[in-house]
Amino acid sequence: MARPAPQGQPWQSPVAETNKAPSLEPIDLPPAIEQGVDMIYIDEELVPKAVHDGGPATDMNFAAWSGAPVDMFESVNPIYTDLRRGLVRYQQRWGNLPDVPVPAGPTLKTGMTGDRVAAMRARLGLPAGDKFDAALAAQVKEFQSVHGLKADGIAGAGTIEALNRGAQYYEQLIIINMERARRLPAPEEQRKYAVVDAGNARLSLWENGRKVDEMKVVVGKSETATPMMAAYIKYASVNPYWNVPPELVRSLIAPRVAAQGVSYLTDREYQVLTDYTENAQTIDPHTVDWRAVVAGQQQVRLRRLPSPANSMGMMKFMLPNYFGIYLHDSPEKEHFTKNELWISNGCVRVEDYKRFAKWLFNGSVPQGQNPKVEQEVDLPKPVPVYMTYLTAQPTASGIQFMPDPYGRDAHLMERFGTQLTAAVRGLH
Repeated sequence: MARPAPQGQPWQSPVAETNKAPSLEPIDLPPAIEQGVDMIYIDEELVPKAVHDGGPATDMNFAAWSGAPVDMFESVNPIYTDLRRGLVRYQQRWGNLPDVPVPAGPTLKTGMTGDRVAAMRARLGLPAGDKFDAALAAQVKEFQSVHGLKADGIAGAGTIEALNRGAQYYEQLIIINMERARRLPAPEEQRKYAVVDAGNARLSLWENGRKVDEMKVVVGKSETATPMMAAYIKYASVNPYWNVPPELVRSLIAPRVAAQGVSYLTDREYQVLTDYTENAQTIDPHTVDWRAVVAGQQQVRLRRLPSPANSMGMMKFMLPNYFGIYLHDSPEKEHFTKNELWISNGCVRVEDYKRFAKWLFNGSVPQGQNPKVEQEVDLPKPVPVYMTYLTAQPTASGIQFMPDPYGRDAHLMERFGTQLTAAVRGLH
C-alpha cells in the first residue's frame, strides 16, 4: 500500500520521526510515475534557489518552457547547462532534416533498394536515390548511436520508429531532462554532494561544481522505482544487519524453514525478533509456527547478522527520510558486471562502497569494532544526495539518449505533449 502524498511545501515530505532511519527495509514507495520531473526535498536547505523562488514545483510550468537559457540569468546545476548546449547541437545536427515518414516493413540494410529506402534517404538528408549504400548505412549508424539504439547501421523496426518520431519529439525529451537538472543544486549552493541517477543507474560525486568520480549503482525496478528525492547522508552503518522485508519472510524464507527446519535460519545466521521496534527481543525460532507464517496468519521479524553474504554488504549509508531509502554495499557484484541495474526494491546498491565511504569520510573508511555487531558512525559533516532520473545525457558532440526504464518520459509526453510542442517551437 503506497503511502499518502507529502503535505506542506511542494518539495517537502513529512519529517522523519527520529534522526535515524527506520529499521524496516522499504517496500512501499510513492507512485514514481507522478514524479516525472519534480523532486521531494527531505531537508528544506537542500531546495535549490531555482526551485524555491520559481513557483510551485509540484506542477510543471510548461508555459515557461520557452527555451530561454535560464543558466544565463541565474546560477543552476552544470548538468542543466550541458543539456542546454546539447539541445542546441542536437537541433543543428538533426532538427532541420526533412520530416519524411518511413513506411513500416521489413528490416532495411546495405544493398537493398526501393521506395522505403528512398524515404529513409530523404529523412536523413541524403541525396535522392533508392539504394541503401554505405553513406546511408553511416547515417543510420550515427542516428542509432545518438538515440540509444544498437548502432549497427541496419534499420529495423526500432530505428524506423525512432526516425518517424521526428526531431521535435527528442527535443521535448531534452527539455524534460533540463527541467529535472534544474532541480539539482547550483555550485555555490552545495560544495560537496552526490547524485544518484536512476535513469542511467549511476552515482556521481561532485565538488565545487565538478564531477570528481562516478560508479554504477543498482536502483529500483519499475514497480518499486527509486523516488526522485534529496536528503542528507548523516551516518554509515558498519557491518549492518539485514532486516528482511515482511513479504520476503512470508514468500521466500518461511517456506524454506517449514520444509527444512530451523537449521535453515541458524546456518545462515538469521535471528527471529518479536517486532520491528528498536527494543525488539530475539526469540527461539522453534517457538514459531512457520506454516502459519507462510499462510499469512502469523508475522515475525527476521534479520540476518552481519557477514559478507548479508544482502546489505559491509556498509549502509543512511539518509533519514520518509520513504526509508538509503544506499548500501552489496555482495552480488555480478549484477554490476552484467548491467543488471534496475532490480532493487527501491534502495540503491553502490558498486564500490569503500571508494564512496572514503569520499564521504574525507579520506578514511570507518571500521566497526565487532564484525558481528552493527555500528553507526556519523559523517564528519552531513553530505547531500540528490536522486534524479535523467534519460538524456550531454556529450562532447551533443546528446546521448538513454532508455526510460520507469516509463516516466512516456507518461509526461502523454500528459503534456501539446505544451511541450509549443515550447520546442519557441526554440527555433
